[in-house]
Amino acid sequence: MATLTKTEISSSEGKVNRRSLERPRRLRQSFALRSLVSETDVNPRNLVMPIFVKDGSHIKEQIDSMPGIFRFSPDEYLDKEISEIQSLGIGGILLFGLPSKKDSFGSEAYSDKGIVQRAIERIKQNNPDLVVISDDCMCEYTDHGHCGVLNQKGEVQNDKTIELLGKIAVSQAKAGADIIAPSAMMDNQVLAIREALDLADLESTPIMSYSSKYASAFYGPFREAAGSTPSFGDRKSYQMDPSNVREAIRETRLDVEQGADIIMVKPALSYLDVIRAVRREFDLPLAAYNVSGEYSMIKAAAINGWIDEDRIVDEVLHSIRRAGADIIITYFAKDYARRWKNLEP
Repeated sequence: MATLTKTEISSSEGKVNRRSLERPRRLRQSFALRSLVSETDVNPRNLVMPIFVKDGSHIKEQIDSMPGIFRFSPDEYLDKEISEIQSLGIGGILLFGLPSKKDSFGSEAYSDKGIVQRAIERIKQNNPDLVVISDDCMCEYTDHGHCGVLNQKGEVQNDKTIELLGKIAVSQAKAGADIIAPSAMMDNQVLAIREALDLADLESTPIMSYSSKYASAFYGPFREAAGSTPSFGDRKSYQMDPSNVREAIRETRLDVEQGADIIMVKPALSYLDVIRAVRREFDLPLAAYNVSGEYSMIKAAAINGWIDEDRIVDEVLHSIRRAGADIIITYFAKDYARRWKNLEP
């Protein structure tokens, strides 16, 4: 039996017309229908929760500019936080450290007894199955707040810095970190870290590179949280210009060639076009960092009653996944996971 085309149907005696064939609203009539045909999914296992650990004991310290986010000492307060994260089915954590002392070389960053190294050991002892990602940078550990070693002119020395990033990576991996995440944006940092890990018989340790990290104003609350504000100048000589997209492809390609296992775009919400461009170009797992400023703006507006926080967070996380991210690093991970679990049958 011959099949009529839409045009033939719409013109056949006026019984059926095109309007009755094109009704997308039919699949939006209920939550169940919308869920059935949903194109994009955000599962807690796709999310990574950033965690700030601080030298000391019995510390759970509110971060003023990030409501609901805390600094934890590596003791029972951290244990409780990690247990909750794991119980919520969140994919992993990303650790940042606040040391008790700083120097020009950021030596606490690569100390085997450093704050992050001790936190990793404790977390892996109590929660061996949780994916622990360790940020590999020096800004929280240097007394000048920059991401590397400075010369006499106050400029970051690239090649001396990447040697130290390799030392940091080895110390973190030996402590038990599952993934090393270099964020300093130094040239050839991934190669230096890969070589250092391989020489230390840690060749199975993956690298999640901050491949496209922009010099963004959205990092403000993080710098308060981590105590990493530069004492002078800025980071525009090593972080990327927000006006560039093609440069992100170049930076990512270099990291892939040097041995990155996971690539990243940071920030996320104002850089969805970059996430999409990177996704089209590379097939490695892609992370996007929904950063502190993006979090704090939403929290502040919600506290003032200007927006529906839950709906906004859903839209934001789905937009990042829709743009192409496989992994979302977000301070909303716990809030979203709690609600997601309540939606499960």
